[in-house]
Amino acid sequence: MKAEAHKKIVTFDSTLRDGAQAEGISFSVKDKLDIVKILDALGIDIIEAGNPGSNPKDIAFFEALKEIELTHAALCAFGSTRHPGKKAEDDANLQAILQTKTEYAAIFGKASAFHVEVILNTTKEENLNMIEDSCRFLSENGKQVIFDAEHFFDGYKLDAAYALDTLKAAEKGGAVCVCLCDTNGGTLPSEVKDIVAEVCQAVSIDVAIHAHNDSGLGVAASLAGVEGGANQVQGTFLGYGERCGNANLSTVIADLQMKMGYTCLSETAMKKLTSSAIKIAEISNYALTGREPYIGKSAFAHKGGMHIDAVLKEPHSFEHINPERVGNQRRILMSEVAGRGTIIQLIHDIDPTIEKHSEEATRVMDRIKELEYEGYQFEGAESSVKLLIRKELGRFKPFFKIEDFKTIGEKPVAGRALSASAIVKVSVDGKEAINAAEGDGPVNALDKALRAALEGFYPSIKTLRLTDFKVRVIDQGATASKVRVLIENSDGRDIWTNVGVSTDVIEASLIALTDSIEYKLLKDMEQKIKDYYL
Repeated sequence: MKAEAHKKIVTFDSTLRDGAQAEGISFSVKDKLDIVKILDALGIDIIEAGNPGSNPKDIAFFEALKEIELTHAALCAFGSTRHPGKKAEDDANLQAILQTKTEYAAIFGKASAFHVEVILNTTKEENLNMIEDSCRFLSENGKQVIFDAEHFFDGYKLDAAYALDTLKAAEKGGAVCVCLCDTNGGTLPSEVKDIVAEVCQAVSIDVAIHAHNDSGLGVAASLAGVEGGANQVQGTFLGYGERCGNANLSTVIADLQMKMGYTCLSETAMKKLTSSAIKIAEISNYALTGREPYIGKSAFAHKGGMHIDAVLKEPHSFEHINPERVGNQRRILMSEVAGRGTIIQLIHDIDPTIEKHSEEATRVMDRIKELEYEGYQFEGAESSVKLLIRKELGRFKPFFKIEDFKTIGEKPVAGRALSASAIVKVSVDGKEAINAAEGDGPVNALDKALRAALEGFYPSIKTLRLTDFKVRVIDQGATASKVRVLIENSDGRDIWTNVGVSTDVIEASLIALTDSIEYKLLKDMEQKIKDYYL
């Protein structure tokens, strides 16, 4: 049955399996449990938890899942069809799936005659039996079965009749959904739409689309699949997966709901799309580029003066949606191509009564020019600008003071990775604290020591994590040249960048680190005030 606009599209996230196959990604059991909780809170319908019989980590994860109470999502265990010539009830993997408490089971099988005969090394008839037997065994034992038709689109183009027969075998075996996998990621969206439409005429159960991104078309193919009639979309939340990754589910969801009129999440949940992406990226130790559609920090960033002027007058002039609908925000970037209106907009975020040519605005402008002359560059570091504006307007009280600090560089001995240590002394409202830490370099050690010294006063700092660190020499050719340090931090909810400049890279880093922590504490304070009045 073809999905229609305004109809519910089932969302299926496979981050914990497909995402774990991405180069550089490795989830602990705790990581997986945390991601499950985030996806559930967001409103994802089905979460694929992995293969319960594949390795000790997944076995432990499925045991831990039995203690988790979800509010929305259904869990899904993953596995393959039975082996050729064997009985489904004797298959260890299928038995392992039955031992889980998941509502769903996703079973993959070959949908391409080429893969059946050359890779699987069996007959086409036996492959159909394997699919039907496996689906029936699980469905008759209480599982909602989704048949993952591996290499379906390539198989369809090679032998359409056989590819469809594999789906019919799954349906005959009691599957509730057939998932059409573009496993190699090479099918064009126009082909996907046409083939999905043919499938929807051939089967009477639900149809899902599972696209990979090897041709850069994962999202487009997923949307085309829904246009063709699929009523379930599968992907990984941030698009990572084997090779070039999977369809980015955060983008697919936003496109379907914002552009095509389908329903994936509640409007309230959509506002958590950005924060959920940041949290999952943090857990995955995956650096967001900032240019991700909808949820990236640059998705609604404006730099050119004329663009800024236009978007402040009419946001839709340079924004395809209101960023707040997906929990993101507009960012006005300070740069050499931005005008006075850029600074006024940032001032108005703090005090909307200040006029463009007022004495206060002029004072802020003059201070920014002084700092730029000294080597500061505020593009992408608007959190530093916001602090600067508050200081110039007399609207800022420091949360702490650094009384003293020292860093010590060390030559690591064999088997010891940490190469530096730092000692930091801070004071907060007359109370002092001192802490020492080791790190991978003096800045890392300084960051750890500073946060550790402040955590007793401000526990929320424990969520803070330095995610990027960049150094640029401003004046070339001299040992006393100035350096500009950009530090990016995240608290698992937001990402922000601060800048520091000095002839000493450690001092420049400390300026940026201090501003970053001050900004975090300011955000927390403003949120508490907002929560109080709501």
